[in-house]
Amino acid sequence: MTTTPARPAAGISGSNPAAVLHAVHDVRIEDRSVPQPAPHEVLVEIGAVGICGSDVHYYEHGRIGDFVLTSPMVIGHESAGRVVGVGEDVDPGRVGELVALEPGIPCKACEQCRQGRYNLCPDVQFFATPPVDGSIARFVTLDAAFAHPAPENLDAEQAAMAEPVSVGVWACRKAGVSVGDRVLITGAGPVGLFAAQAARAFGARSVTLTDLNPHRLAVADDLGFQTVPGGAELEAEYDVLFECSGAAPAFAAGVRALARAGRAVVVGMGAETLPLEVFALQGRELTISGVFRYANCYPAALELISREAVDVRLVITHRFGLEQTEEALTLAGRDPQALKAVVLPGS
Repeated sequence: MTTTPARPAAGISGSNPAAVLHAVHDVRIEDRSVPQPAPHEVLVEIGAVGICGSDVHYYEHGRIGDFVLTSPMVIGHESAGRVVGVGEDVDPGRVGELVALEPGIPCKACEQCRQGRYNLCPDVQFFATPPVDGSIARFVTLDAAFAHPAPENLDAEQAAMAEPVSVGVWACRKAGVSVGDRVLITGAGPVGLFAAQAARAFGARSVTLTDLNPHRLAVADDLGFQTVPGGAELEAEYDVLFECSGAAPAFAAGVRALARAGRAVVVGMGAETLPLEVFALQGRELTISGVFRYANCYPAALELISREAVDVRLVITHRFGLEQTEEALTLAGRDPQALKAVVLPGS
């Protein structure tokens, strides 16, 4: 993964405009050199990049936890595009492929990587996580093993959604969602809606979403899910909770609604601390897990999107050109009906 501008790739010339975050509320469109793929990398012309809540958080606050913006950084990590060049160790037949870019490249040598938990690699290089550049640009390079070929019936917008859909797939795997489970999801934003569809694909008997935003609940209803207004009493008992809102009260209410031996997965980022009723944890033998990104989920996510088990089109509500990246980053604060914004660098 290239973190700094590199010399142009052979056969590829021209400009490489990119959306660069310099500081809080300071995004500039700058021309970068076209990067040269290393021997194990592919050069990708980006077709679509989704805007994630983490991108917005860096724009608004300049940091997420210990990751602090200290120098200019290209923003964006939910991306897909066409392979237009390859390094010398990569099959040249890959040129022309539409690929979904898994944005985190691990070291492949540490204990976490050796155990298959490469999402927990302490040296992972992740798009748009300081100081690593992201993918809202015309061209980027990436380790070829993490450029996943998209099924032929997908376009770049759909393939780019493999990133947030992978979060839902990973949550289902962490919770062990299986046939007959009753799943509760607090937070009906894009990740919650994708996680709900993943849970249904994994065999959940019922999936219920809660949110304070009535438009988001309407979208969940259109997707065929049960909905409950945020703050309303949750009477049913659920086997699985996905907390996707990042709100402490939602987590507390969700845990109270879990059945005996229920499993809770904290997906959303927001509150720094969450309330926990110890008696409920012990008396009902609940299991609570966090998730950090995902591992080995992209092929499954692309398959779910390809066979329309996960409808990403209904969640993509706005599209912007690269020059409009700042508008995309501020959309959620302006439009309560917005869900997923996508930047199209080639438009």
